[in-house]
Amino acid sequence: MKSETDLLRIENLGISFSMLGGRLEVVRGVNLRVLPGKVTALVGESGSGKSVISQSVMGILPNTAKVTGKILFTDPVDGRSTDILRLSRDGPEIRALRGSRMAKIFQEPMTSLSPLHTVGNQISEVLAIHTESTKDERRFKTEEMLGLVGFAKPSRTYDMYPFELSGGMRQRAMIAMALICRPALLIADEPTTALDVTIQAQILELLRDLQHKLNMAMLLITHDLGVVANMADEVVVIYHGEIMEAGTVGAIYRKPQHAYLKGLMAAVPHFDMKPGERLKALREVPVNSETLWAKKKPVENAPEILLSVRDLVKTYGIRKSGLFGKQDKTLVKAVDGISFDIKRGECLGLVGESGSGKTTVSKILMRAVTPDGGSVIFDDGRGKIDVLKAEGAELMQLRTRMQMVFQDPVSSLSPRMTVQNILSEPLEIHGLGDSAYRLKKVRALMQAIGLDQRFLNRYPHSFSGGQRQRIGIARALALGPQLLICDEPVSALDVSVQAQILNLLKDLQKELGLTYLFISHNLAVVDYMADRIAVMYAGRIVEIAPREIILRDPVHPYTRSLLAAIPFPDLDRPLDFDTLKANDTSNKQAWGSQFTGGTETLAPADLGGGHLVLARRNADARELRSW
Repeated sequence: MKSETDLLRIENLGISFSMLGGRLEVVRGVNLRVLPGKVTALVGESGSGKSVISQSVMGILPNTAKVTGKILFTDPVDGRSTDILRLSRDGPEIRALRGSRMAKIFQEPMTSLSPLHTVGNQISEVLAIHTESTKDERRFKTEEMLGLVGFAKPSRTYDMYPFELSGGMRQRAMIAMALICRPALLIADEPTTALDVTIQAQILELLRDLQHKLNMAMLLITHDLGVVANMADEVVVIYHGEIMEAGTVGAIYRKPQHAYLKGLMAAVPHFDMKPGERLKALREVPVNSETLWAKKKPVENAPEILLSVRDLVKTYGIRKSGLFGKQDKTLVKAVDGISFDIKRGECLGLVGESGSGKTTVSKILMRAVTPDGGSVIFDDGRGKIDVLKAEGAELMQLRTRMQMVFQDPVSSLSPRMTVQNILSEPLEIHGLGDSAYRLKKVRALMQAIGLDQRFLNRYPHSFSGGQRQRIGIARALALGPQLLICDEPVSALDVSVQAQILNLLKDLQKELGLTYLFISHNLAVVDYMADRIAVMYAGRIVEIAPREIILRDPVHPYTRSLLAAIPFPDLDRPLDFDTLKANDTSNKQAWGSQFTGGTETLAPADLGGGHLVLARRNADARELRSW
């Protein structure tokens, strides 16, 4: 196709950075295009060069970067082509393009928005830079755009600060800022990665609708193949700075050619997997737990229930009138009377959106948060332990039996400790063995998670995200626990690395007889890992059932909306935005009278086969199923 018809055309792009000892080449010979009014998706893992390419298009690469090739932007208004790489770095030409004709949405809206300025102030600043409009005109246009991106009260939002908005609302504000000058090209860099699945679906629908309304082209940067299938017209697959495959979305999904693309698709967990089927990670992790002490005989006559949770309640107070004013607090129930059991050797999946109370539950179980009421009993056959009241030696003993794998492997590992220090620290705290014994155990842990023992003296910053998460898992296994609480352990990882970690956790569970509480907002991941699934909403468990029941025959409207919001990497199963709107998770009125009411009017209804759903007391099971 001739370059005149391409809105954006990148030809033979090369990007390198000056480093100690020479230059590091991160992008090599990249060619891609974005057609007017169309979406081109740039797909690849972290470190593949996606974001660097987008920065080069916007002209915001750091000074250490050296760029070769061409980036041609053809403005549809006047038909004039501009090679962005030939423009002065901060000259008037690139500044006129950036923000006006080309705009970018960043991955993390909280760090991209100024905490010191109101939302309206930041959006209208773009108009002040690029237009001659008056202050009143800027406010009018800003409020109009805030309404367009889905804010119910734009005039109120205009005067709010970013911290007053939820993650999804902040991303909408970022979109409003990017689109306020009606650009011809929008670069969306992982616009939904940090969002819940239902909020992600709303943002995707919003971007799609605005793209059609404004006749805007989009360069969508993502590693989520489900998002690509629902949004893209053309797809470009990149690996280590080089294009592996490019084509229309139909050709890429129905007839993938390159081995890397096939590997990416095989690494994505999906709902059609057969029992026992494994994810195909691009790089498998060899697991050898033979030398780990956790592999021991179970206690004779041990009870079936390892952990029993009953009526947990946790309330937080939100101060209304500032630091020095009257202490007027609004009480919010983060956890509202939840109960569940975890059976020995099983994986219980706990799913729900941000703010539903999942992490608060995990912190209560680990004694990091004190609940207002309820009980947690741990029983491995050697005597019951009241988790919430354990002290002294009993608490230390409990710590060896329950451990946690955290969401963010970067912040959960000390940057000042070597891997050897990190893995031996639990052994030192509990006074287990001498230094030679601890070193032996640390080497065994490294072997169990598939990391080379030569890495023991390295620091966390020298490892990839997946390797850091494996170190976090090894630390959790150091004391030979029976129960692992995994709080979003793969949400920050690429799909191929995610497959590695999930397979590793499955292998360790099988070989060491571990029991998991697996917390996630990704139902496809939970489907792969869990035996039973509990769904949380607003501090309560609204549905709990064996995995195959809850994913194939959900009853609660919230569970249905969660399932409907998952973008499948399948062109034959597009997102159903109409169903999502009908079952809007924030609109309880759309749920039906059987599922709404206060704590006094709702109770778990038993539908048989271990399937419980939160509904009105004495609700008829057949009625609930047919809703």
